[in-house]
Amino acid sequence: MSPKANCFLINLEGISAVAANILKQEMLSLSGEVAVPRDVITGRKRNTNCLIIGNLNQLKQLKEKLKKQPFGLSNVSTELNKIIENYLRKRFTINTSRHKIILGSRTLIMGIVNLTPDSFSGDGFYALSNRIHSLKIKDLITRDIERLVKDGADIVDIGGESTRPGAKPVSVKEEINRVVPIIKKISKRIKVSISIDTYKPEVAKAALDSGADIVNNIMGIGQNMNLIKTVARYKAGLVIMHIKGKPRTMQKSPKYKSLMGEILNSLNNAIDFAVKSGVDREKIIVDPGLGFGKTAAHNLEIINRLSELRSLGRPILIGPSRKSFIGKVLNLPVEERLMGTAAAVTVSIKNGANIVRVHDVKKIREVVKLTDSMMNPN
Repeated sequence: MSPKANCFLINLEGISAVAANILKQEMLSLSGEVAVPRDVITGRKRNTNCLIIGNLNQLKQLKEKLKKQPFGLSNVSTELNKIIENYLRKRFTINTSRHKIILGSRTLIMGIVNLTPDSFSGDGFYALSNRIHSLKIKDLITRDIERLVKDGADIVDIGGESTRPGAKPVSVKEEINRVVPIIKKISKRIKVSISIDTYKPEVAKAALDSGADIVNNIMGIGQNMNLIKTVARYKAGLVIMHIKGKPRTMQKSPKYKSLMGEILNSLNNAIDFAVKSGVDREKIIVDPGLGFGKTAAHNLEIINRLSELRSLGRPILIGPSRKSFIGKVLNLPVEERLMGTAAAVTVSIKNGANIVRVHDVKKIREVVKLTDSMMNPN
């Protein structure tokens, strides 16, 4: 009875009023509904958005009916079918050149390693990474990463450039000097995937040569063909994150006409571009980019509506750890945001997150394990 019991809401943007009226009649014939603006019914509006309301059984029948309809509705049928299949998908396997990452049976934890002197979160001795050549510093960082893995990190995410609001970019040479010595060292000592947090092709190549097998690109894709070619050549995993603007200016009054619509459209276009450029679709992970060109209200809405990203058919990564929206809601400094992070992680998992990116791996591991157990008690 599940196909009749589960109700879905699907928002269509920018279709003709004629198509919207036909869509409404077809859905009504299946005892479903399509919500349209009044001006569409009266014929005063040419193009519109509309909301399809129905269960899975009705939607499957609707897509068959639309195949025979004009006014672009046959294309809607194709997209509807893809959205339904994507949304219902729960299992993913990402095969990189070094690891096999299985997603869906439990939530994975990505542990954050900031090899920067100016991280927003105050990551202890990582502020010393500008002296990364020091053997003592490298040993300290290596031990800390090994502890992250022991504490429960399934993936280690290493970054050599701060992306906090207002952060200044660093040179390619400096970023490579920060991350490569550590990646070389830990790749021989840990058995989990290593992700390089960068948008620079040269840094990605150096990291992948040294033992990383995932590229976590916070700048989305744009038209960065060199980065895409590098990912494709190394058969690496790829995290595509949504960002509005650039790190130095992204938090200056970000505005959206349709928050989730714009994020979904941007990520979908980025996935298509990456695939057409040689990246295996099955190696792509998406991230809505909490805090990257979003207000506190935007971040809260993204977490609440995170399940909508399942329509992309790719696993979802989210990084709420110690973010400013938690501090704004709770009026707490960075070092006191663990409980807020735990709450954000819990709701994110409930709404479809496959990977959570966090600083406090050991403590968040308990949150993840209990949430997973409640979500899948059997």
